[in-house]
Amino acid sequence: MFMPRLIVSLCLALLFLSGAEPALAESAPAGPPAATEVQRLADLEGYITNTAPGGKDGAEWKGPLAGQAGPGHNTWIMISTGLVLFMTLPGLAMFYGGLVRKKNVLSIFAQCLGLAAGVTILWWLCGYSLCFAQGNGVLGGLKHAFFQGVEYEPNTNYSAWVSHNIWAIYQLTFAIITPALTIGAVAERMKFTAVMLFSALWMFAVYFPAAHMLWGNGGAFNGIGNTAGASVKAIDFAGGIVVHMTSGWSALILCILLGKRRGFGRDQMPPHSMVLCAIGTGMLWVGWYGFNAGSAVASDRIATTAFVATTLSAAAACCVWGIIEYLHRGKPSVLGLCSGAVAGLATITPASGFVSANSAVIIGLAAGLATWFACAKLKAHFGYDDALDTFGVHAIGGTLGTILAGVFASESANPNLKALFATGRHLWLEQLKAAGVWLVWSVVASVIIYFLVDKLVGCRASPEDEAQGLDLADHGEEGYIEQA
Repeated sequence: MFMPRLIVSLCLALLFLSGAEPALAESAPAGPPAATEVQRLADLEGYITNTAPGGKDGAEWKGPLAGQAGPGHNTWIMISTGLVLFMTLPGLAMFYGGLVRKKNVLSIFAQCLGLAAGVTILWWLCGYSLCFAQGNGVLGGLKHAFFQGVEYEPNTNYSAWVSHNIWAIYQLTFAIITPALTIGAVAERMKFTAVMLFSALWMFAVYFPAAHMLWGNGGAFNGIGNTAGASVKAIDFAGGIVVHMTSGWSALILCILLGKRRGFGRDQMPPHSMVLCAIGTGMLWVGWYGFNAGSAVASDRIATTAFVATTLSAAAACCVWGIIEYLHRGKPSVLGLCSGAVAGLATITPASGFVSANSAVIIGLAAGLATWFACAKLKAHFGYDDALDTFGVHAIGGTLGTILAGVFASESANPNLKALFATGRHLWLEQLKAAGVWLVWSVVASVIIYFLVDKLVGCRASPEDEAQGLDLADHGEEGYIEQA
């Protein structure tokens, strides 16, 4: 009798350790019932119209498409992910690299590449989780740290049909390009180690909270995704605040604290290769379709709205810069055309999925005027050395676009605005509130981080290194080797 009892006891112990319940235990509550043929057809229709399978909140029935990514939507987001990464590597690297002197071109490429790698590791470690996991109104939690739970199945807080893992990597590409934009203001004089350390700390202090508050589930400024709970019901389709305002206003304060380049205002500092700059501009324009249209997180009507708006705004701002330069100088410069195109792209970003084609043209025209004035007049008047016009293009463009999104956003362009408009809030006023908060937040955080980094590793290159060029000083290599 001893042996049978021992066997039974061991079996019960194994059942207990494995988490299984004895047969006599009360069964767990049943999930949604299996889908009927009509309901399965409704799931297929939901795939086409980008609505969740399974009925209301996916809880009414469970069919074969539950937890599955939609091939078409998934493919578009994978393409968009590649396009946005293409914006930084090689787009922004070539755009900025062409604008500096040839002794510093390699340092720009190194900073873009270093940020792409470094931010990726931070994103995997905890950055994605702090932005997009459930948390409070300012930051997400650590549920997805080390990409825990970031698998093939969609994260239904953000998309019914796009895999959670590709959604996370898509958002990573935004996190990469944002600090990379900032380096344009401090080009040719900030050390590589300082850029990397500043950017890492800045991600925690500025980018992660901004992304969660504007885009995250439960974010305090997320007017679309948290209409009932948001304290400021703002909209930011693809990063007017999260990307362009945060990087642009931080860039301004950073270039002021760092000081001007040696010889600024006295020596000529022309771009060493407008060919590289022009090619980089084209890459940025192409990549921006992933940036804006991809932010629909589906291949649907909102994605096409953003695609069209992106094209029209970039073209309008490019024309404005060319016309102004023609009137002032008798000829449009390639640099002006490039700057205008990028300004139009940056300015339409927060509004791209919310406005009509005609509104996009108006926003592009306003973008061209405002950013030209900032780059050509404002910088000269105040004398700050924003080397590659990061502030003039991205801060001014992002701020203007954020406000104009509140003026021109329409339910006909994006039906998701219906619930927000029903709150009775004045959207343009909500946009002003959000923009004001992030302008101040970005500047204050950047000041604190700058002095901390300067204390730890020193921010400014030595006069000798700056004269020699950061290619050799920081990397021991040259972008161009002249043969004897």
